[in-house]
Amino acid sequence: MSPTQTVRARGHEHVTAEHASTWELTSDDWLTPAGDCILAVEADTTPAEFDPGFVERCQSHDATVEATLRAGGHEQVVTGSGHPNLTFESDRSLVARTSAYVDDRTVMVNADTAAVGFGSNIVAALVDGDELECVFRVR
Repeated sequence: MSPTQTVRARGHEHVTAEHASTWELTSDDWLTPAGDCILAVEADTTPAEFDPGFVERCQSHDATVEATLRAGGHEQVVTGSGHPNLTFESDRSLVARTSAYVDDRTVMVNADTAAVGFGSNIVAALVDGDELECVFRVR
């Protein structure tokens, strides 16, 4: 069985999902219109709190990381890769990137979807403030 890590958050009226190379979940309780990569706020888990076994599995070029995001009865699956430099040290937010860039917030690189690629139904649910469940799996 693949290790999993679940993050729960909620949408916000300023969600635009327009960023072309990342998507993000933040533990902050606010969002400005400039945060065009942020899909949800008030995340209940940050990378620094992820299980060490999950983190270790992600720290490989061979790891496939999958995120299943659900809100408002809609689902979006994003697939990307792990990387040896992933630290999972951020205590504020997590970011999935379509590039290979890594910082303390990065939980996935080479993602097949950025914020702009999310379906209009799930984005509308997040704009309405619906709850979001994001389940990460690593293989």
